[in-house]
Amino acid sequence: MPTALVTGATAGIGAAFARRLAADGFDLVLLARDTGRLQEAAERYRAVHRRTVEVLTADLAAEDGLATAERRAAQGIDLLVNNAGFGQRAGFLHSDLPGELAMLRVHCEAVLRLTRAALPGMVERGRGGVVNVASVAAFFPRGTYSASKAWVVTFSESVRQEIAGSGAHVMALCPGWVRTEFHERSDMDVSGIPGSMWLDANELVDTAIRDFRRGVPVSIPDARYKALAGLGRVLPRRLVARLSAETGSRHR
Repeated sequence: MPTALVTGATAGIGAAFARRLAADGFDLVLLARDTGRLQEAAERYRAVHRRTVEVLTADLAAEDGLATAERRAAQGIDLLVNNAGFGQRAGFLHSDLPGELAMLRVHCEAVLRLTRAALPGMVERGRGGVVNVASVAAFFPRGTYSASKAWVVTFSESVRQEIAGSGAHVMALCPGWVRTEFHERSDMDVSGIPGSMWLDANELVDTAIRDFRRGVPVSIPDARYKALAGLGRVLPRRLVARLSAETGSRHR
């Protein structure tokens, strides 16, 4: 059976990936910080889908947790979903510096190290790949969060080009606003976001998996967010920066 490792696997987009992959016949390696929630999720997938499920309690902002995840990724998996992440409510100059550094470690260093650990085996076998969860925010300058997600997109595209023709694939996934615990954990006020802009995590993952199987390099689920990202790419950078500052929005 193929095996998928999902980080940030107990809630939101990560949990939606785990559910879908278990239903598709993948055995799972679930990684998160909360052991109780991990074990609860694992028991559910074992009972409902009859899958083999491993749990890894690890904090990817800490070296020991990151090393634990890296070792497991190197042991051999067929799909890696780098989903773990968080946001900061305050702007760069007013945020907690350790929190900013932790964000870079989770969003960038963890993605780099886990991808580097998992990909050689996939390339050797000629199948499998990596989904790196970025954000539509990657196309708009808005603090360390959007900067780190822009790195994820560029990194994913670069590695995808390097392994082209190997049979393995790397894709960046760029969702917009998704109804998850993400914003509550980050203490963000999302009351002003129109209801029409919210995405369902399960539908998002369905689109992402379809795009991954088609070899899409950057998946932006939903036509509205495709248009938004397109504007972010073609408008003058000064205008994009002003629009981003005026809206004060962060997407995930």
